[in-house]
Amino acid sequence: MSVRIAVIGAGIMGADHARIIADDVPGSVLQVVCDLSAERAREVAEMTGALDVATDPNEVIHRADVDAVLIASPDDTHAPLTLRALDLGKPVLCEKPLAPGSDACWDVINKEIQIGRQLVHLGFMRRFDPSYAAMKQAVDDGVLGVPIMMHNMHRNVSAPPSFTGAMAITNSAPHEFDIARFVLGTDYVAVSAFQPKAVDSARVGAPVLIILETTDGQLVNIEINNNAVYGYDVRGELVGEKGAVSLNAASPTRLDLDQQSVTAYAADWRPRFAEAYRLQDKAWIRSIETDKPSAIAANAWDGYCSSRVAEAGVRALLEGQKVMIDMAVKPTLYAVDSGAEREPHP
Repeated sequence: MSVRIAVIGAGIMGADHARIIADDVPGSVLQVVCDLSAERAREVAEMTGALDVATDPNEVIHRADVDAVLIASPDDTHAPLTLRALDLGKPVLCEKPLAPGSDACWDVINKEIQIGRQLVHLGFMRRFDPSYAAMKQAVDDGVLGVPIMMHNMHRNVSAPPSFTGAMAITNSAPHEFDIARFVLGTDYVAVSAFQPKAVDSARVGAPVLIILETTDGQLVNIEINNNAVYGYDVRGELVGEKGAVSLNAASPTRLDLDQQSVTAYAADWRPRFAEAYRLQDKAWIRSIETDKPSAIAANAWDGYCSSRVAEAGVRALLEGQKVMIDMAVKPTLYAVDSGAEREPHP
């Protein structure tokens, strides 16, 4: 039988997930689109062929014709809605962050421990991106020797109003926090954060440079520039003792014309990571069908780790000094051999 999905939140991300579930994920049915705006819910439902619309997420989660819940509503609703779904034993794909703070992440972790199963798949979709997957494969295969450093760059066209340097760490950088942990197979012990003095740090979207130290002695640096102007641009390079591997440019074409060579950039993240979202959603449905968590997907523990690093990063930025990252002990439910399905890398 097909897995009947409710998408909660019909904004940019929710609409994209609804389209993927409806068009690209065999074994799933888009049962309900839910949004506080009934008009928006109907608009997305008509676009995707969803069977029903709703405005109350709590009622949707309790519906007998909903098997699993995809949460793309505002950040502060993620943990409460996830907990309601877990109370009913319903699997969840939750957009990041799992919760605004690491303490609230533990509410979800403790609920899964109580249940005895991993039911939460967290939306760090870069783990499914083919270019990052190839980078991780190079690490796993040992072709680079010992990994030494990982360089990351995350640029957006413009920042929303009131977007601060601290928000760059808590809202933008978590994707890099997670993907570097995943690619390197390690955790972090310390973080430093800086803003260039050439730019007024009080300016909306002022850039931030973050340096992380891993438990295995590597360095990970992350540039977040939410006012890059020219386009959405994510780059990365992993340096090992024998060589390096880099992400290729996201644009599929280059225009050579009038003595110029031009590469186009997208306005936001969706074109760059379209395939990652598709593969992520397919893996989520697969995990429900097999009753085994994906070995690639981020889980509730990964959500806690990302939030913990972000909190330390904000402290480092505000205090102007390196901050040690104090992580809790990982519960055995999230151990590597906890029954996750070993699907191949994308």
